[in-house]
Amino acid sequence: MRDLAERLFAEEEAAATSSPPGVPVSFRVCEKLRRPLTMLAGAAGFRSLLWRALTLARKESPGLEALQLSDDGSLADCESRNGNGRDPEGELLLIANLLALLFTFIGETLTLRLLSDVWPDTSFHSWTAEEERKA
Repeated sequence: MRDLAERLFAEEEAAATSSPPGVPVSFRVCEKLRRPLTMLAGAAGFRSLLWRALTLARKESPGLEALQLSDDGSLADCESRNGNGRDPEGELLLIANLLALLFTFIGETLTLRLLSDVWPDTSFHSWTAEEERKA
């Protein structure tokens, strides 16, 4: 899941032209996933999923304590550090946990299809093939 999360981060960093300056990559990835997952599971369902991913990530990266979830499931930094003191490793872990939960609850095929819808210029078929070769 970490490799897939890194790939999503790379896609978002490359497409950063449309986002306001200073918005962390993890926030942008979550925001892009929030819309289709809210349609699939509802706002409360997405918020619960992201909350669980955040709780799991905080166990390994306590620096994520500054992150909070709004009622609609969007991420916010309660300390408003404007990028200072960010925990990029922890935020990557957050996305990896979110992806792992998606694989568990909706399956690999639907998760990869959803990712392809959100990031249409990225092929996730090669990711699946790479993972199968590692297994």
